[in-house]
Amino acid sequence: MDLHFGDSKPTDDERAAVDALLGPPESSWEGADRSDADLRWARGGREARDRRDLLLPGLHAVNDRIGWISEGALDYLCRRLTVPPAEAYGVATFYAMFSVRPRPATVLHICTDLACTAAGATRLCAEVESGLGPGSGVQVERSPCLGLCERAPAALVIRAGDTPARLGEFEDEALSGPKGGLGAQPPGIGNGKGPRGRATAVCAPATPTTAIEAATAPENAPPEPAPLTAVPQSGDPALTLLHRIATTDPTDLDDYRAHGGYTALRRAFAIGPAAVIREVTDAGLVGRGGAAFPTGRKWQATASQPDHPHYLVCNADESEPGTFKDRVLMEGDPFALVEAMTIAAYATGAHHGYLYLRGEYPRATARMEHAIAQARSRGLLGDDILGQGYAFDMEIRRGAGAYICGEETALFNSIEGYRGEPRTKPPFPVEKGLFGKPTVENNVETLVNVLPILTMGAQAYAAIGTEKSTGPKLFCVSGSVARPGIYELPFGATLGELLGLAGVGDNLRAVLLGGAAGGFVRPDELDIPLTFEGTREAGTTLGSGVVMAFDDTVPLPRLLLRIAQFFRDESCGQCVPCRVGTVRQEEALHRIVDRAGADARADITLLREVGRAMRDASICGLGQTAWNAVESAIDRLGAYE
Repeated sequence: MDLHFGDSKPTDDERAAVDALLGPPESSWEGADRSDADLRWARGGREARDRRDLLLPGLHAVNDRIGWISEGALDYLCRRLTVPPAEAYGVATFYAMFSVRPRPATVLHICTDLACTAAGATRLCAEVESGLGPGSGVQVERSPCLGLCERAPAALVIRAGDTPARLGEFEDEALSGPKGGLGAQPPGIGNGKGPRGRATAVCAPATPTTAIEAATAPENAPPEPAPLTAVPQSGDPALTLLHRIATTDPTDLDDYRAHGGYTALRRAFAIGPAAVIREVTDAGLVGRGGAAFPTGRKWQATASQPDHPHYLVCNADESEPGTFKDRVLMEGDPFALVEAMTIAAYATGAHHGYLYLRGEYPRATARMEHAIAQARSRGLLGDDILGQGYAFDMEIRRGAGAYICGEETALFNSIEGYRGEPRTKPPFPVEKGLFGKPTVENNVETLVNVLPILTMGAQAYAAIGTEKSTGPKLFCVSGSVARPGIYELPFGATLGELLGLAGVGDNLRAVLLGGAAGGFVRPDELDIPLTFEGTREAGTTLGSGVVMAFDDTVPLPRLLLRIAQFFRDESCGQCVPCRVGTVRQEEALHRIVDRAGADARADITLLREVGRAMRDASICGLGQTAWNAVESAIDRLGAYE
């Protein structure tokens, strides 16, 4: 038996938001306001069901326009897509950025995750809530990591209410806006009108005054600083992945091409798909999202599948606390990602790609939309790329606040219009991925590495780094350092060398590698080589490249409790070990914190049992790694001694 919403009807604004995405309904079956005569027979059901993947964009359309999703709006969207209401309700309630209850049009998200907590986010939340007061028309929400760790504490304002007409104006302005040099922003990009017509403002570092001002008038908030401010090494000619961020206008395709853009794609067309895969394999490129799976093997496995079509998915949903490298790449060098995705698609036989991008990244979304539109208009996407007879196009799908969607199969479910829950493996994505077809999935940093592989050659690329970890690596450094930001170093540099560049102080207490799913190391372990094999030998993990430093002013037990709260909130609840284990882990850490000074041995024993169960029996990496940071803090740092 399905869930029904009774007589709830969509408002005119809700109907307009859905129709702006899907077009007007053609029959009463789809919700058209017509005679019931055409209800005597069903038509268009198969076509509507084939558009189920538009459920997430449809929810965004309503949420962006109204600020929340009513029963009437959800029922209308279900009719348009022939989706059972119970399933659509399950999807709408899965994501943190959506609400199915009335709320103000303006929502102020204040990050309370690790870097921001260390920078005073708890006090910021209290002072902002006190300053706004009741009846302000602003809802304050404590948010997990917003991916702005280099400018902690961070806040993001989203105001609903813009009309579909303004969306068209935004797109036109983004394509034709005047250039203003590096970091300049065409109208509509950055603070002000955000992607899909939302009014957005990023406030980081935030103070109570600036956060309140941004929440009450997001359209008047000052623009974000240029992406190069997040790259302390900007201007260094030795940079490989970040070199264009200081030299190239991220909104100008001609400037990108003048600085080496599309050289790699031309070489790919010259040598052919098989040779591209061979170059990537010989270069030793492995995934930069944390799993470190060989990219060439993944591409070859997908390309060799006889089932068609093949799909390409770029995972830009970096939600690991402390991670922001993909955001900086998309904001500062968006055409590089478009080119890299085109090469990956060509090598694996894909003709359609999806860029799954964090909903908390308004400027990155605007920059990527602009770059895709420019590439399409210049023949660099579409039916005949560079006159080579190869067809490839791509589209952006915005996430809506779900850490679990960083797992590749959960991401596929999200794109397809289902809850973002991981799938069991096998079958693996290279065999049955998105829409049940062979799919290659890589994150932003992994794909951007393909460009220097093709321009400098596999051997030259493999000469960077170490024998087992080749090439350059991006590290997200935040916390108790003088110069937080993205750093590019060859694999093999030590943790101490990296922290020396970032300006770590003398009162260092601990370093967290790999984010919330990673592990802590002590200040006397800074000689750990930053390679996949080096960190494994040291009993920790490199992960996606998160390096968070904490000095002795940061209360470690509170930090561990925040990590436990994060995993409890982000567990999708599909499997029992993770659904129950993350709750039990948080409860035990709460008891330890609340009974400061008391004997914690019983709770630590319980934590170890729960941690082993989650690691051994959880379906996906979230549950399998939820205990890592706490375990390392107990064993390496003596957190509760």
